[in-house]
Amino acid sequence: MIRKLKSGEYRLYSRKKGSDGKRRNLGTFSSRDAAEKHEREVQYFKRG
Repeated sequence: MIRKLKSGEYRLYSRKKGSDGKRRNLGTFSSRDAAEKHEREVQYFKRG
């Protein structure tokens, strides 16, 4: 799940909510392309 921040950066959050009801921050990226690329890497790693 990617959200755009007020600073213009993009932050990648986990798809599921944790026990505290919030999503885990999986990194902040300068471009949406970079965030989407990292999201694919995360999903690949989770399957491995």
